[in-house]
Amino acid sequence: MNATADELAGVVDLFGGLTRAELERALSEAAYRADGQSVDEDALETAIEEALASFALVRYDSDASEADAPLLVAGPTAFPTVPDHAEDVPHILDVESRRLDRDALGETAHDRFATAVDRALTDGDAGRLQTLLDISYDLEAWAPLDLAAERDALSEALE
Repeated sequence: MNATADELAGVVDLFGGLTRAELERALSEAAYRADGQSVDEDALETAIEEALASFALVRYDSDASEADAPLLVAGPTAFPTVPDHAEDVPHILDVESRRLDRDALGETAHDRFATAVDRALTDGDAGRLQTLLDISYDLEAWAPLDLAAERDALSEALE
């Protein structure tokens, strides 16, 4: 099973957030139910990293979380879609639905975004700069953030 960023977001959204290991178990269950196959761990790792880079997923590490590892949460650019055969995963996994502190999650996303902006400004990658400019609007709609300073820096670099 090769999941898209939106499908990864759809699965984590069923629970409010999942650890990497929980997400892999959920996708393994869905893959087995679909056609008896398993999840390609390398492909999953690549998909998760790409989803994090595109802000379809956001990594959330909070002391308030009951999870031992950071949670992956549906991010601002995701259109969460539950993959075929994954709709019963919440009944199969022994994972409680999680309620997250949206302000803390927003700050985590802001920190990650600021780091991505700094890296893109240093690299001078116009495509990435434009992508981040677009993501800034999604982030502000998704969490209580003000990204005007980052947006100004991105716009200036694109001129």
